[in-house]
Amino acid sequence: MAAMPPAPVVLEGRFLRLEPLSLRHVPDLYLGGGHDDEVWRWLPVVTPRSEHEMRSLVEQRLAQQAAGGAVLFAAVPRGTYRAAGWTAYVDVSVSDECLGIGWSWLARPLWATPVRLETHLMTADHAFRGLGFGRVQWQVDHDDLRTQDAVLSLGATREGTLRRHVRRPDGTWRDTVLFSLLASEWGRAREHALASLRLG
Repeated sequence: MAAMPPAPVVLEGRFLRLEPLSLRHVPDLYLGGGHDDEVWRWLPVVTPRSEHEMRSLVEQRLAQQAAGGAVLFAAVPRGTYRAAGWTAYVDVSVSDECLGIGWSWLARPLWATPVRLETHLMTADHAFRGLGFGRVQWQVDHDDLRTQDAVLSLGATREGTLRRHVRRPDGTWRDTVLFSLLASEWGRAREHALASLRLG
């Protein structure tokens, strides 16, 4: 089937609910990630130091979405009803049947839990099986080993490194590692990821 453009939607998982990001999530997002430099280390923004700054970040992302540049999801772990991060579809090309998953962060207590893997699993699965895309890709900071591990756990292929690719907020230059999965690979990768989640 031809790829369809992504739109805000609710995705339900075993450990996580992904729902359209909105301003109502701001207080919980600030509670989960405000003031924590490690949470924001690999994103191209400075750490939000107040709820107002978190709101500004959410407004910027929603403006990007309104302009057609992304689709944002709030990450809500099961049993909490509180947003504890977000992720996005970015760099969407319907004609090329390719999109990226990025702008992702989770509150620190979730880093060593299945939520990290399930976030990538759910968004990739919706892109492939729900929207008909042929390629999903991730562009990850060379030093962000946690995200690289999660993407590799999903079965993605490391395609290479884009050297001196993006300037970080602190002025240093980031090398970007490019990962991808193809629709033809997704069936096996999905089963492997689901098995990993069942093991916790």
